[in-house]
Amino acid sequence: MPKVLSIILGGGKGTRLYPLTKERSKPAVPFGGKHRIVDIPISNSINSDFKQIYLLTQFNSASLHMHITSAYNFDRFSQGFVEILAAEQTLEHSGWYEGTADAVRKNFIHFKTRKPTHYIILSGDQLYQMDLKAYLDYHIKSGAQITIATTAVNRFDASGFGIMKVNKKRAITAFMEKPAPDLDISDWIIPDESRTPGATAGKDYLASMGIYIFDAPVLEEALDNNFTDFGKEVIPLAIQKYKVFSYIFDGYWEDIGTIRSFYDATIDLASIKPKFNFYDEEKPIFTKPRNLPPSKTNNAHMTRCIASEGCVITEAAITDSVIGVRSIIERHSTLEGVVCMGADFYETEEEKAENRAKGLPNIGIGCNTHIKRAIIDKNARIGNNCSIGCGSPLADCETDDYVVSDGIIVIKKNAVIYDNTYIG
Repeated sequence: MPKVLSIILGGGKGTRLYPLTKERSKPAVPFGGKHRIVDIPISNSINSDFKQIYLLTQFNSASLHMHITSAYNFDRFSQGFVEILAAEQTLEHSGWYEGTADAVRKNFIHFKTRKPTHYIILSGDQLYQMDLKAYLDYHIKSGAQITIATTAVNRFDASGFGIMKVNKKRAITAFMEKPAPDLDISDWIIPDESRTPGATAGKDYLASMGIYIFDAPVLEEALDNNFTDFGKEVIPLAIQKYKVFSYIFDGYWEDIGTIRSFYDATIDLASIKPKFNFYDEEKPIFTKPRNLPPSKTNNAHMTRCIASEGCVITEAAITDSVIGVRSIIERHSTLEGVVCMGADFYETEEEKAENRAKGLPNIGIGCNTHIKRAIIDKNARIGNNCSIGCGSPLADCETDDYVVSDGIIVIKKNAVIYDNTYIG
């Protein structure tokens, strides 16, 4: 039987998701009200019965360690684990991970003791639900040494991805990194024989999803060099040397590595028919159990919303929003298109009295506050009679308490927005 190690790439500093990555690594960013981004690839692995999982990270990993430790505990009979491998100094290596390939190479000392037959490389900042077992079966049946998961895209989107040229049997014959919009790549169109039934018209090019399966000896040989990046260095050379095939994935897949893509993907979760399905009992998305009480709504009006555990929402109007754990939203406040990540703790009555004495808002959202098109990070304090995002769109900028990125206002973690504040 194949023995698979799942390797999740935690990414670098996550600058495109700043300020959500100011105090945490990209995989640890809260998502969907109660989860973290890292729960997506981990759950895909577990649901596919690949339960030996390594997560490679090096920046701001403390909260990620806490989440992994409390969320993923396998019994001793399953031989499963989720283990974080942060960059470390050894006698052989003294520096940081220099890239995705370098991160994997520096951890072969840990991987090889498991004696895997295959490695599956997953990204830590993508949103999708894939049957990785079917992916592995395709890899083995095709006789490939490397299989790259791809998704069909149109010509405009092709300029943002690594593009694969395949033959009629889906063998990859060439790779191009982010072709310029004015470049003629018509000879890279997917052959009719390789298209999937019911493929969307106009999506004629295969984009790499950054998800790979390697035969174990092949990965070890392909990284026996100084290459630092899979997409730019390892894969182009491997196509010339090994049998490399494309696994075409037709399901929903989204790179949520920017503030705009993260916001759009999160808000979509609250739609009538979201593109990503959290409500699949056979393929659940696992996360940390919190033992919180059910959310309580006191005469609140909520339309197309998700409210996570432990919230108290009083006489508020909320539309097209995702409300995270322990969110407190007070009377006559209005939220439209808001991602509210909630809080890590409840304040006691004594602490609230101290807040009043200091003129400090409580954690949560106060009374008569109107918020539109914004992300509220954890433990933020937003006072009464505030207006956020209700005026003309703001240019990208940063202050002590918030960042504007691509038209989205992001209130920073632990920020304090005092009463009567106007932001955009």
